[in-house]
Amino acid sequence: MLRRTLLLGLCRGPLGRGLGTHRGGSILDRDGKMSEIKKKIQSILPGGDWNPLYDTSYLPPESSDVVIVGGGVLGLSVAYWLKKLEKPRGAIRVLVVERDHTYSRASTVLSVGGIRQQFSVPENVQLSLFSIDFLRNINEYLAVADDPPLDIQFNPSGYLLLASEKGAAIMENNVKVQRQEGAKVCLMSPEQLRNKFPWINTEGVALASYGMEHEGWFDPWCLLQGLRRKVQSMGVLFCRGEVTRFVSSSNLMKTASGEEVNVKRIHEVHVKIDQSLEYQPVECAIVINAAGAWSGQVAELAGIGKGPPGTLQGTKLPVELRKRYVYLWHCPQGPGLETPFVIDPSGTYFRREGLGHNYLGGCSPTEEEEPDPGNLEVDHDFFQDRVWPPLAQRVPAFETLKVRSAWAGYYDYNTFDQNGVPLLLGREGPGAQHHLSLAGRVGRLQAVRPRPTESVGGGDPRTDGPG
Repeated sequence: MLRRTLLLGLCRGPLGRGLGTHRGGSILDRDGKMSEIKKKIQSILPGGDWNPLYDTSYLPPESSDVVIVGGGVLGLSVAYWLKKLEKPRGAIRVLVVERDHTYSRASTVLSVGGIRQQFSVPENVQLSLFSIDFLRNINEYLAVADDPPLDIQFNPSGYLLLASEKGAAIMENNVKVQRQEGAKVCLMSPEQLRNKFPWINTEGVALASYGMEHEGWFDPWCLLQGLRRKVQSMGVLFCRGEVTRFVSSSNLMKTASGEEVNVKRIHEVHVKIDQSLEYQPVECAIVINAAGAWSGQVAELAGIGKGPPGTLQGTKLPVELRKRYVYLWHCPQGPGLETPFVIDPSGTYFRREGLGHNYLGGCSPTEEEEPDPGNLEVDHDFFQDRVWPPLAQRVPAFETLKVRSAWAGYYDYNTFDQNGVPLLLGREGPGAQHHLSLAGRVGRLQAVRPRPTESVGGGDPRTDGPG
């Protein structure tokens, strides 16, 4: 009778409502309170270890306006802009589903954190210009009351791109585009290059482009943690789990030309809970695929690539998982503090890491050399055969370098183009540097629904209005 009375009281009172129906809250905030409540109840009841409360705080909510698949920098950025643009506050319920809470395989965390404006496409330049403003003023965007300010360790040392005779004309055209978009980039002859960076061997270099400001590198891990902290404070819900199924409904609609098309809309997501056989269905209005290198797998769950040939549903998402190596080496005679992020005509790149004559670098393999993406093992022979020779040729001091460590990370390699649907992926090299601004554009697309012809690449998500 005592148990029945306690259970009825708990279920009917404020305590029961708070614990029995609310899901998806912060685990960190509630673990201590939940444990304390359980102990008090067990001390009253004569049944020993019997527990009348079932902890559901680790489950996602039963419904959410938006479900974001992927909790890396890209997914968190989308969540940030959705909440930033919502009117009134709390109008949009956002759930982020991430299966790897340690981010041990996340592309952003395993990247070298570069940010540049030197692209051939105007939209990419615009994305970078906004992202660098975000990073330079990060505490205006991501500050949380009573928490310490963020330090993403931004190094504004610039990018230095080197071109051979064959690529010089292309570089000139690219710099023209960059300047038109507001980027401050200068062209340098081999002689000017030697005067500014005497440690460079200019053999085979016909032209160089150098970013004079708003370029460099930062710590991607600090950015990720700062975004996560901020969106949690904005009310974004998190779930540690994996999306295993989409439930959709279909409707026949006619296009302007009279053609009948079958339009599918996802209205429910099934989330498998981490380290459990349990799953939770989540009703939703919008699903955003921000799973990075694994976006192709998520797209298949939605039926993309499984429909009739020649249709959208029959077109496989053109994004592949690619593995890339990053090497860390030490060279006491190497370039000093003024060292920019250097990209050689061979594709080899390097940048300074810290103040102790350490450097990060690598290069992309050819199609024939593509490594198996099934694991994150590092091929050290690749450095000896493909990375070191061009490094030593370009910077003679690197003849005596000593490799200290290495790791592998993933690219979500877009085999077709850079177009988006809201499938936030396929960014390849630009990666983390464009996630902040690209996510802002997609966040606005979902929040205010501008006209379909709008370019995702341009503009400023802080100030743009509909259309």
